[in-house]
Amino acid sequence: MDAETDRSSAAGPSPFSSPAFAVLWTATVLSNIGTWMHDVGASWLMTSLSPAPLMVALVQGATALPVFLFSLPAGALADILDRRRLLLAVQIFMGLVAACLGCIVLLDLVNAWSLLFFTLLMGTGAALTAPAWQAIVPSLAPPGSLQRAIAANSVGVNISRAIGPALAGLLITALGITVPFFANAVSFLAVVAALLWWRPQAGKEPSLPPEHLLGAMLAGLRYARHSAPLKTTLIRAVAFFLFANAFWSLLPLVVRRVLGGGVGLYGIVLGCVGTGAVLGAFALPWLRARMDADRLVHLGTCGTALAMLVLAMVNNPAAACLASLVAGTSWIAILTSLGVSAQTALPDWVRARGLSIFVTVFFGSMTAGSLV
Repeated sequence: MDAETDRSSAAGPSPFSSPAFAVLWTATVLSNIGTWMHDVGASWLMTSLSPAPLMVALVQGATALPVFLFSLPAGALADILDRRRLLLAVQIFMGLVAACLGCIVLLDLVNAWSLLFFTLLMGTGAALTAPAWQAIVPSLAPPGSLQRAIAANSVGVNISRAIGPALAGLLITALGITVPFFANAVSFLAVVAALLWWRPQAGKEPSLPPEHLLGAMLAGLRYARHSAPLKTTLIRAVAFFLFANAFWSLLPLVVRRVLGGGVGLYGIVLGCVGTGAVLGAFALPWLRARMDADRLVHLGTCGTALAMLVLAMVNNPAAACLASLVAGTSWIAILTSLGVSAQTALPDWVRARGLSIFVTVFFGSMTAGSLV
């Protein structure tokens, strides 16, 4: 996307002028707080059940692998089925999975492999919903506000990232390791309620002939193969996320073994990542007015590399928090820029499938990065 389009999109109307966007945004922030609490609980629990670096990294890998495997069929489903009903069904499923995991942890029946199994189930739910969530953004946001809507969604994710881990650390310390899992189960109720309230406007979605799942998937792959802007975005995503995921995968062990901290410090460090991302999201309009998307991605890549070098070389909690702030700011700059690029490269009839390919590449790179 060129600089002129960047500036005009950033200057569009606020997406929050749409009640549907505002309600669903608020619900997903609440749910994401629960998800981040769950992630902190799962990662920290694994450091107790099996502290080997590979097993701890597999928690991130088990989250990302289903998204890599199932995003393309999920994108096809989101293009051929009612997206609202698909989202409702999967959100209910994920709430039940989180509640079941909380129960086995409460009863002290959990081990490393059962934790990974439930993490895989949660990742599968995320895989089935990610393309549909991204594909409904243009129908929720007012005309001319797509870029701001994508940035607002990123802000929401990172507000939850700033709150969820810190809250999880406090609750685990005060009440025990089961709390994040039950809190996550309850948080899905907010999204279910918002989806039940939302009624998409007639005519927002184009009326196209029905497609079968396999044919829809092949059509999406053909479009991606012939779309130069989408291919460029995918290549840049692989080049960044394959290596940047080392930060996320081994952060629990860095906090526990290198910094000598507990779950409270882990929550604070993750909260710094989220805070940096929120600050970065608010700075993005100012940055986009002064540089194009290419330079913004370059800047974010350098910031991520700097943050990982600090964690690798400086054994100090304060330095780790500052590095995490930089990592969060860099992450949001890259993720938002690549997300906008993918959205604008896709027409609505193939939007969910094209975005599912982007999500597949994103999480595939993260899975490979976790294992490496």
